[in-house]
Amino acid sequence: MVKLILILLGTDFLRNRWCSLMVAGALLSLLGVGVLIDALDGALGFPISWVGWLLLAEGLVTLSVAWSGVGGQRRLRYAKGITFVVAAVLILEGSHHGHFILSVLIGAVLLSDGALQAASALVVRYRRWRTALGFAIFEVALAIFMFQPYPTHYIGTVPYCIGALCIFAGWNLILIALRVRKLTRNPALSGEAGAATASFENSHDAPALPAFDKHEWDGPPADDEPALTVHVWTPVGSSKQEAQRRLLVDRYIAAVDRNGVISTGHAALESPGGIYVSLYPAIEIDRSPDDFARLLRATRENDVPGMFQPSYAIESKAWCPSTVRVRIRNYDPLRLERFWRIYREDTTYNLTHRNCSSSVSRALEATLEGAAGRLYGARAGWGVLLRIIVTPELWVAAQIRKRAVTMAWTPGLTLDYARALSMIADPRPYAWHKVARLAIATMRRARQGWRDEARHVHDDMTNKA
Repeated sequence: MVKLILILLGTDFLRNRWCSLMVAGALLSLLGVGVLIDALDGALGFPISWVGWLLLAEGLVTLSVAWSGVGGQRRLRYAKGITFVVAAVLILEGSHHGHFILSVLIGAVLLSDGALQAASALVVRYRRWRTALGFAIFEVALAIFMFQPYPTHYIGTVPYCIGALCIFAGWNLILIALRVRKLTRNPALSGEAGAATASFENSHDAPALPAFDKHEWDGPPADDEPALTVHVWTPVGSSKQEAQRRLLVDRYIAAVDRNGVISTGHAALESPGGIYVSLYPAIEIDRSPDDFARLLRATRENDVPGMFQPSYAIESKAWCPSTVRVRIRNYDPLRLERFWRIYREDTTYNLTHRNCSSSVSRALEATLEGAAGRLYGARAGWGVLLRIIVTPELWVAAQIRKRAVTMAWTPGLTLDYARALSMIADPRPYAWHKVARLAIATMRRARQGWRDEARHVHDDMTNKA
C-alpha cells in the first residue's frame, strides 16, 4: 500500500516532505517497538479498545459504500468491511475466547497468504521469486507464532500485529526519506515506468499541465469527454467457443471452452493523444492444457517475440470489441508519452512476466504518477494524503497489485486495478456525504415549493379582497 500511495502522491510531494517522512518513520518504528515490548508480559498498557472502535468505524464505513463497487471491487470491499467488523467485535468483547478466535483467524490469513505466495513463486519463477519466497516463509512463521499460545496466551495478538505493522511501515518511510532528498525518480516505480519518471523529472522544458476546475465527479467520463481508456477483453468474453464456467478462475485467470482451448483474455490502453499500448505475441502461443503449465514460468526460455498493435480500431476490427472499458480523466499525457517511448523499444513477450496486462498496468502507473498533485495543485498537503488513505479503493488496489506482482498480471486483475485507481484519480463524493447533500437539496426544494405555494395563496387572497 505504501508504494501505491507514493505513486499517487508523486515525486514533488515526496521531495518537499522528506524530513517529515523521516520523522514520521522514526516515530512509527519507536511506537511499534514499544507496543511489542508492552505486549510481551501480557499486562497491556496499550489502549486496545481504541483499535477496536477504529476498526469498527472503518468496517462500517466500508460496508456502507461496498454496494457502489463493480466486480472484484465490490467483493473486496465486502471482505474488508466484514473482516474489520468481526475483528472489532472480538477485540471489544475482550475475553480469552475472543483473543483465541482472533489469533486463529489472523494466523489462518497469514498462513494462506504465505502458502499462496510461496506456491506462485515456485510455479511462476518471476525475476525476484527467491525474495518473495523468503517473505512467504517469514509469513508462515508469523502464522505459526499466532497459532501457539506463548508467551501471553493470545492476549497480545492485536498489539503484536499493530507493533509489527508500525515497525515495517516506519522502516519503509525511513528508507524512502533517505532516497528522496535527491530524488530523480519515484522509488515506487520500477522498470520502464521508473525510467519514464526519471526522464520527466530531468527535463526542464516540459509544459505545465492544465489545472482541474473541480476535485470530485459524480461518475465516469462521458463518451465525448477526453479521457484515458483501458480496454479489457475478459477470458469468457474473448473465448471463440462457449466457455465452461468456473468460479473466479474464468474471471481472473483463464477460461476453457468446450474444445479444451484456453483463453486468457487481453488488455490494452488508449489515450486521446493516439498512444495505444497493446502487446501481443507475434506468433500465436500454443495454450493447450499440456503446455500451459510450462508457459506459466516467467523465465527467459519462455520469452517470445511480440508485437504492439497499431490502434484499437484495427485490433477490434480484426478480433472483436473490448468487453469492458474503464475511463480516467486525471492522467499525465507527458509521462505516458515518455513511458511509451521507452517501453515500445522492447517487444519481448512473456505470458506471465511481460504480457498485455502487465504492460497496461505499468503504463497506468506511469501516467497516474502524481495524480493527487495534479488534482489539487499547490494545495496538495497532508489532507490529501489523509483522503487517499481513507479511500476504500486504495486498499482494493493495493491488494490487487500485491497479488499481481507476486503472481502475474491478468486481464481480470488489470480491470479491477484500473477501476480502483480510477476512483482515486477521479475522486467521487463520499457515500454518506453524497446522501447528505441529496437530502439537503431535497429539503431545500421542498421548502421553496412550500414558500411558492404560500405566496400564491396569499396573492389569490389579496386579489379577491
